[in-house]
Amino acid sequence: MTNHPHASVDAAGALAALAAAPAAELAKTLLEVCSSPSWAAAVAAARPWSDRESLLAANAAAMAGLSTADLGDAMAGHARIGKPKAGDATSEREQAGIQGVDQALLDDLQQANAAYEAKFGHVFLICATGRTAETMLAALRERFPNDAATEAEIVRGELRKINDIRLNRLLDEPAH
Repeated sequence: MTNHPHASVDAAGALAALAAAPAAELAKTLLEVCSSPSWAAAVAAARPWSDRESLLAANAAAMAGLSTADLGDAMAGHARIGKPKAGDATSEREQAGIQGVDQALLDDLQQANAAYEAKFGHVFLICATGRTAETMLAALRERFPNDAATEAEIVRGELRKINDIRLNRLLDEPAH
């Protein structure tokens, strides 16, 4: 992967600015990407990043190193599928696939979420970008039979994908 489809000169400048940011400012920015302090510290410790790919590699390495408690911290920053956080542009954008769907489908999603949360003790986490409500519900039902360890590893992978999207957006829209 040498080029991101949205790579630009501005992205290189955004990467350099991010890498040069004071520690407190960088931590605040990274915690907006992922609410795990351990993740943010690990990504910050990997700077300076030579390019987009090295920043994304820092995300992958940080995600791989998170403990169960750290995963809980990371999940705490995410809205329940089917209920984006009101007024949170990121949550609403990432869950655009649920907008305008039939109430019966939203009710099914809510019931499946409740069962999942009762079983696993945390929200169902999936990279919702580009997914419809139907595909998210199908994934929730498919993952429900998993044991806790299997599900934790799936969640880790989904969080990595979400963080990749958010980091790319940070580089591609530096004024945001």
